Amino acid sequence: MKIIFIIIDGLGDEPIPALGNKTPLESAKTLNLDNLAKKGICGLVLPNFLTTIPTSEETHFSLFGYNPKIYPIKRGFFTVTGTGMKMKKGNVALRGNFGTIDKKMKMIDRRAGRIKETQPLIDSLNGIVINGVKFLLKAAGGHRVGIIMWGRNLSSEISDGDPHYSKLGKKAQKIKPLRKTSEAAFTAKTLNKFLEKAHQILKNHPLNKKREKRGLSPANYILTRGASSLIKLPSFKKKYGLRACCIAGKVLYKQIGETLGMKLIKVKGADGSVKTNLKGKIQAAKKALKKYNFIFLHVKATDSLAEDGNFKGKKEFIEKIDKNLKSLSNLKNILIVVTADHSTCCSLKRHCTEPLPILIYSDKIKADIVKEFSEKACKKGKLGRIKQLDLMQKLLLYNK
Repeated sequence: MKIIFIIIDGLGDEPIPALGNKTPLESAKTLNLDNLAKKGICGLVLPNFLTTIPTSEETHFSLFGYNPKIYPIKRGFFTVTGTGMKMKKGNVALRGNFGTIDKKMKMIDRRAGRIKETQPLIDSLNGIVINGVKFLLKAAGGHRVGIIMWGRNLSSEISDGDPHYSKLGKKAQKIKPLRKTSEAAFTAKTLNKFLEKAHQILKNHPLNKKREKRGLSPANYILTRGASSLIKLPSFKKKYGLRACCIAGKVLYKQIGETLGMKLIKVKGADGSVKTNLKGKIQAAKKALKKYNFIFLHVKATDSLAEDGNFKGKKEFIEKIDKNLKSLSNLKNILIVVTADHSTCCSLKRHCTEPLPILIYSDKIKADIVKEFSEKACKKGKLGRIKQLDLMQKLLLYNK
């Protein structure tokens, strides 16, 4: 049996008073998802994460059965490789956000007003050398920037500088070593010096002076996270014996698929936004069944809307996804899986730790008692609560 594995990014949520104390998924009209749930089996997936909040890379690798403790590839790796930069052994890759701090070094905005034009800023920082370590930067879309630390005696065991909303209004976080090694201490010290120097350059940059005159947030600081070294993973095909492909709009998810050896399938208009070509992605998934026996189909905008606190938009986008899933209900001898990588709570405007609803459907499966697809309904499903790392093995039991 072939598998279509649909990940609706940030799908889970907490109840919202303005939606009658329902989550966006519970309040959405989802006739097709409910139909698949009625004919399939449901449950909850417990997201796997190593710190306080699940990250996209940790949860995706966990969904595919790759333990982040064994394969600690972080956001930095995907941001850097997504820009086209090449890493070498010994490098440390970082994801950077251009953010805004005030004169007292207090964080004001993690995304500098979602700045789009960053190349002049990057040009002013690219190639800086500190303690013998060269900093290479490249634009990664909007406020994002990929950073490679190129030098000796480096370690990826350092903390994030990105406050993830929790410390907005407080002073910018210093990078700290996460292990008591000389390499981690050296890397943290060197990165802190770079960030201080970068701030001095950025706050006086002509582009930021223009932004301030126009009443826009200056991109005067870089928030780093996801420090990663170069790590190679066993391919998805080698691990499971499945020919896999990836259909996604955003670079990160394409990079995750590519890192696992999945074939990337391009879909015109698939860009990860609320206007993404959902119909085209579903059609591409059905067509891919002729050649592949595992299709990873990623949908992004639910997560982005929740991070903006837009619960109404999240509800409406879930309904839009649902309308485009109708054609999947007629497939024969195909395992359809719908779940999320992590929950994203609209009230918190960030990733959160809520369990994830999951449905598994095929015309060969005996249905359980669940009648609709939602966080609350899936609690009663036959699957019960599944650890994210165990999900792939569970799917393989039905993949016969």
